Amino acid sequence: MGTLTVIEGQTRLHGLLVQAETIPRGRPMACPYRFYRRISDMGGEEVELKWTANREGRLSSFLRGELNMSTGLMNKLKWGDALRVNGAAQRTNYPVSPGDVITVAFPEETPEYPAEDGELSILYEDEAILAVDKPAGMLIHPSRAKNTGTLANLVAGYYQKTGQHLAFHPMTRLDRDTFGIVLLAKNAYVHTRLQENGAKKTYHALVYGRPEGDSGIIDAPIARRELPSLLRYVNPEGKPSLTRWQLLETGDGWSKLALRPVTGRTHQLRVHCAYMGFPILGDPQYGSEESQAFSVRLGLSHQLLCAKMLEFSHPITGKAMVLRSDMDVSLGSI
Repeated sequence: MGTLTVIEGQTRLHGLLVQAETIPRGRPMACPYRFYRRISDMGGEEVELKWTANREGRLSSFLRGELNMSTGLMNKLKWGDALRVNGAAQRTNYPVSPGDVITVAFPEETPEYPAEDGELSILYEDEAILAVDKPAGMLIHPSRAKNTGTLANLVAGYYQKTGQHLAFHPMTRLDRDTFGIVLLAKNAYVHTRLQENGAKKTYHALVYGRPEGDSGIIDAPIARRELPSLLRYVNPEGKPSLTRWQLLETGDGWSKLALRPVTGRTHQLRVHCAYMGFPILGDPQYGSEESQAFSVRLGLSHQLLCAKMLEFSHPITGKAMVLRSDMDVSLGSI
């Protein structure tokens, strides 16, 4: 057997290592989930998830019930020794008894993007997730036009430097010129859990003019313009799209809003704000002539839209998480 290092409940918050609660999600269990980092016999690294069964049932029923594991991921893990009961590799139809220790091993992943050194603003990290602040002007991952200097490259560099053999699994995605929180999963299972559970997102934006009222709901379907355009627009035949907004502050020709997308359409906040007559400042694609002229006078180089807050259930512990960006839109951004 390889060396086993217990890392149960460790959480990194702004560089400080602290203990985190291990609260089980779903059915009550004899003990909470526990994460371990294990150096395998082959010298690679794998992360293990362990817990003790408190009922009878096939192994597959525990994977679906307690872990809410997808059939696709279960099929990937059922070969080899990724699924174990009391230390022995088992198939998904194995009969589990109360007191049996179930282990799910997530093997070492191969980073798909070149690692680069650079400043990475970490908001939160534990063995399952990583949350960082992305600056404006940075792509989430490489494209054919730009394959370096992206968030994926910096995260790969950070993982390499800290000895974590992980691929890039973004749960949230931001436009190049939108800044703020990006949440990353550290393996495919965690990514699936985050997608299934969802997250409440709050953005801050500086917009041109002042909306009518102090809050409201924008219910306007969004469609894609004809190819090759990547732009979106409000169209009655588009996909249902809903955004809640709240007025936070007003100034000379601008307003600061909190925007909460209920749906997740491409460019939704930018399209909805422009449609309602208060386009986001600095937006060259959806801004009006007046807002773009105002943005030029202010010397803006990017849209003033920040992913400010994320609310979600931790994919392993079930604990309610609220993460806030250290960035914001303000007069200091102008």
